[in-house]
Amino acid sequence: MTSVMELVRRYGIDPKRSLGQNFLVDAGYLDKIVAAAELAPSDTVLEIGPGLGTLTERLAAQAGSVVAVELDDRLIDLLRGRFAGQPSVHIVHGDILELAPGSLVGSGDYKVVANLPYYITSAVLRHLLEAEPRPALAVVMVQKEVAERICAQPGNLSLLAVSVQFYAAPRVVLRVPAGAFYPRPQVDSAVLRLDVYAQLPVADVPPARFFEVVRAGFSQKRKQLANSLSAGLSLPKATVLAALGEAGIDPARRAETLALAEWRRLVLALDAG
Repeated sequence: MTSVMELVRRYGIDPKRSLGQNFLVDAGYLDKIVAAAELAPSDTVLEIGPGLGTLTERLAAQAGSVVAVELDDRLIDLLRGRFAGQPSVHIVHGDILELAPGSLVGSGDYKVVANLPYYITSAVLRHLLEAEPRPALAVVMVQKEVAERICAQPGNLSLLAVSVQFYAAPRVVLRVPAGAFYPRPQVDSAVLRLDVYAQLPVADVPPARFFEVVRAGFSQKRKQLANSLSAGLSLPKATVLAALGEAGIDPARRAETLALAEWRRLVLALDAG
């Protein structure tokens, strides 16, 4: 905490709420995040939102290369000064949502480690998981409730959970209390590990088509699938009922109950009909 406050005072950094800036100051949690990434000297790491560089410093000690993308122009001089003597650390000034990961790390394998601002969590995860190449592994700090939603099982699934689980196996590896941050956020956080699939489990359905159907299913969450799909896809209810029957899915079920394999069967049945 002392070193963080020294940097804040020296550079006159006033954390911006608009950027979701809550700096992790507990060294023990920083070390556990790095441990969860299982880094080796051959690894390339893409860090999103390095902030004051406390996590960056630990990543650089274990990985072969760290590319840290920071949006806040007030922090760029601090970061470049702090890592000026470390050629393996590359500070990039920009918005990760406007940058292709491949343009930052090249075409080889890489890992993502990030303390994500809550307000862009979903967008960043989608951006990374839909990228080419996708990361082999991602270890990200997110709001605790969001981490739990992403790891949910059929019965409690959301569009976000399906969107992540289509590409990766998620699990919560660490819960982090609000008091470990400066300034203190209003909610606790969790570290989420995403083991990204080398081969997608739903390999015979184009992702765009898969998510067109999934979004339609979740478009009216309180409604039964037959009704939400008919409305969301602009299809006659009879067509939807036939596809659900072909896929072996009860039309009275709701979107949050369907596993990925069931969504796959439903898409194939819709396209075959």
